[in-house]
Amino acid sequence: MSKNALPLVISAPEPRTLELIFTPPQLARFRKKYRIVETTPEMVAGLPSDILAEARYIVGQPPISSETLETLKVLRCIFNVETNLVNNMPYDTLFQRGVHVVTTGLVFAEPVAELGLAMALNLARDIVDADLAFRQGKELWGGDGNATARLLSGAEVGIIGFGDLGRALNRLLTGFRTRTRVFDPWLPPSILIDNGVEPASLDKVLSESDFVFVVASVTSENQGFLGAEAFAKMRTGAAFILLSRAGVVDFPALMEAVRSGQIVAASDVFPEEPLARDHPVRGLPGFLRSAHRAGALDVAFKRMGDMVLEDMDLIDRGLPPLRSKRAERETVSRMRSKPVDKN
Repeated sequence: MSKNALPLVISAPEPRTLELIFTPPQLARFRKKYRIVETTPEMVAGLPSDILAEARYIVGQPPISSETLETLKVLRCIFNVETNLVNNMPYDTLFQRGVHVVTTGLVFAEPVAELGLAMALNLARDIVDADLAFRQGKELWGGDGNATARLLSGAEVGIIGFGDLGRALNRLLTGFRTRTRVFDPWLPPSILIDNGVEPASLDKVLSESDFVFVVASVTSENQGFLGAEAFAKMRTGAAFILLSRAGVVDFPALMEAVRSGQIVAASDVFPEEPLARDHPVRGLPGFLRSAHRAGALDVAFKRMGDMVLEDMDLIDRGLPPLRSKRAERETVSRMRSKPVDKN
């Protein structure tokens, strides 16, 4: 088969790279099986019309206008390897044409859940601050160092959002015998019950939890919905762990709730990234910080490549993609997650 007879893929995976998401053997297989046109998201619309007309797949999440989509005559699937769906293409038309839009975000569920669990354990047992005190010769021994310590085992836990990340987190919590309540307005109660958690209102999750994990995506309806009123409902000293996107939280209100002693908190995400050097959250006691690194493991990125190759193989054989998560026509236009700037 000549190179020009191979199916054509437009590759614009920023902020990822092909070398990041594929192992060397995977990348060699990818290049052998497909004709790859590498470009940037901004340059996709300006590609020659014959390239656009032949493209079977797009790897990335470039802005696509209705006019550009008309030129993409044989497009079958857009593989979003950034993983945050944004409203930058005519999804209705894509769905009408039967073009799949999929995301490989499932690869991040377990790594993020594991870091979230570690954050909860740290907030419960003050591990980081105790280590810093030890290094400075100011450690407190035995019970003197456990004035605020508590157990995660048997605790009442709330989870806000129950997508891939929420479910991965729940699996990890199973061994801690927690009573877990979940608020997710996009899911019927039966799905939550089948996963061994209790469906609950947002108020109940906030007011009756020792640990609250926020794993909800940012949508047009929930931006900043966790603010001062929400934090005031939480138990005094409860732990608030933010793992999804900072856009769901009123961040100044979160900092004030920590500053006042109402709650303790941990976050892997922030309103602006990288965070300003003089941002007040950097020096806020009772706030555990992580620089958006929860999911950024090489093993997770390489799983993306495996998912892309397997789903391309399925689609090439006239079957639907099964490894990646498909965007839903009813919800995709509501997504407001800001893509990450770096890996």
